[in-house]
Amino acid sequence: MTATQSQPGILVTPAALRHLQNLRQQKGEDLCLRVGVRQGGCSGMSYMMDFERPENIRPDDHVFDQDGFKIVCDPRSLLYIYGLALDYSDALIGGGFQFTNPNAVQTCGCGKSFST
Repeated sequence: MTATQSQPGILVTPAALRHLQNLRQQKGEDLCLRVGVRQGGCSGMSYMMDFERPENIRPDDHVFDQDGFKIVCDPRSLLYIYGLALDYSDALIGGGFQFTNPNAVQTCGCGKSFST
């Protein structure tokens, strides 16, 4: 059974949530967002995120609900990104999704990779 938590281990700001809902609507499916980390990037670990079908949520995944939008994370990744804030900016320079990770000791200049 999936662990659904009311206290979010991953926070999605209202701007990011609006953008994600728009992207999901364009796809025309009821999708959730999978957030995680993988080895690589300039600082050692890089963030990854993609839409996922709810039926692909694994029993050991952590599921966070934010205003009816599900954010999913595997337990290994959550060790590195618990408390992550995902924001979105439509600025011409430096726009896009931005990650604020309280566990990151070092972050690369682009903000897409980190080390702990």
